[in-house]
Amino acid sequence: MGLKRICWIIVVSSVILLVCNTSAVMAGDIVQGDDLVPKKPGCENDFVLVKVQTWVDGIEDSEFVGVGARFGTTIVSKEKNANQTRLVLADPRDCCSTPKNKLAGDVIMVDRGHCKFTTKANNAEAAGASAILIINNERELYKMVCEPDETDLDIHIPAVMLPQDAGSSLEKMLLNSSSVSVQLYSPLRPVVDIAEVFLWLMAVGTILCASYWSASNAREAAIEREKLLKDDADDIPNPQAIGSTGIVEINIISAVLFVVVASCFLILLYKLMSFWFVELLVVLFAVGGTEGLQTCLVALLSRWFRRAGNSYIKVPFFGAVSYLTLAVSPFCIAFAVLWAVYRSVSFAWIGQDILGIALIITVLQIVHIPNLKVGTVLLCCAFLYDIFWVFVSKRLFHESVMIVVARGDKSGEDGIPMLLKIPRMFDPWGGYSIIGFGDILLPGLVVAFSLRYDWLANKNLRAGYFLWAMFAYGFGLLITYLALNLMDGHGQPALLYIVPFTLGTFMTLGRKRGDLRILWARGVPERPCPHIRLQHNQE
Repeated sequence: MGLKRICWIIVVSSVILLVCNTSAVMAGDIVQGDDLVPKKPGCENDFVLVKVQTWVDGIEDSEFVGVGARFGTTIVSKEKNANQTRLVLADPRDCCSTPKNKLAGDVIMVDRGHCKFTTKANNAEAAGASAILIINNERELYKMVCEPDETDLDIHIPAVMLPQDAGSSLEKMLLNSSSVSVQLYSPLRPVVDIAEVFLWLMAVGTILCASYWSASNAREAAIEREKLLKDDADDIPNPQAIGSTGIVEINIISAVLFVVVASCFLILLYKLMSFWFVELLVVLFAVGGTEGLQTCLVALLSRWFRRAGNSYIKVPFFGAVSYLTLAVSPFCIAFAVLWAVYRSVSFAWIGQDILGIALIITVLQIVHIPNLKVGTVLLCCAFLYDIFWVFVSKRLFHESVMIVVARGDKSGEDGIPMLLKIPRMFDPWGGYSIIGFGDILLPGLVVAFSLRYDWLANKNLRAGYFLWAMFAYGFGLLITYLALNLMDGHGQPALLYIVPFTLGTFMTLGRKRGDLRILWARGVPERPCPHIRLQHNQE
């Protein structure tokens, strides 16, 4: 791997870690309870999303999404229990006074403004409406609440807020057709979606593959050092450096600085998030994904095409490049470009996940932690960083900075690309289950370290640390999804659950077996293989 290539991957992966170190695992943008708006009698509904299905002259038409009010009756959850009801425009349009047109169980559509939401609902109910649709004066949804001085509320019809563009579409339907009817219902999300199972398998499988590849490279490097030391130990000025080309080791200072730099970069993203900023991130991700995919494919194909993998040609700027790399590169570039161009289509998540997994695996080959002490400092810093920017930042910025950046709320795009995501298959509200690259990369550094230690110490799976570290990571991620579903789909910082399980299991097992001091300070076994003893003899 050339120096320029390593630099590209390090730069891109650093940006990825800073952008989405531990972005929350989220599923579906579901509106639920809001503690900032206290409940009281007659105004105690949870905020739920509501589907508004339309029929124009008896033919099924568009479906809109609104949000239910704090007041009024609850909306049925099953579509089969929802009635198909005629829709009419209010007169006056704001419904701040009793409508002139008498309604016979119709759904009335009114404009926001000039009076309280509850006043509109009371007037609509008095006119005989079965439900009220209030059209917002902005494109966003708004949570309709009761005023602090309102008491003894007794509204018996459901109230739903719709965004401005939905109101415009409904008004055109009413003006251009003889009849428009609507159906209101608020389907429940499934407790567990199969997308979360596949995402869990992707995260665990990525670390598993990266760990075995990393450990295999470390063992080959150790064997190569041993051969060189046996052949002519006197001619090797620094045996430790043999076989370590291309590996970047994290130290304690860089682990601590990570939190500071990552926080500054996250704030920059939050403040400057725009369409063009996301486009820049897309370019960076495409470059990193191309390099990662190329590295993985070359390593895989070189087992069958060894001659092409070991034959090199000098290329300007890139230096010596194997023929196999030249053959694979056009495919990788084309794949990344096609993803970038068509990333808005429904199946683009597949390309994003392939590029992301390849990049994560490649980074885990390049970046290593030398011992458990550095790994502990890194994960503890990321643990605090994750909690702060998902939870605590709400108090400072009135919204979760990490979640806003991960979703790309202010960019007009469907989230930033530095995520693994899978569409929720059985969720009536759609959306994606997502996990940030950092939630895989950072724990993956510790898990990969555990397998490298096991192989150098000649430990089998049961006697080693990798199996338990892998199990701890998978269990921590599983607990994350459990917390996600218990929190009604609100974003959760995955490292909040993964770090305690992974580090706790590793350190407890190391202490029980008497290896903790070696794992903590040295990171390599005392007598991993003969070349280490030769090295000590030289000294």
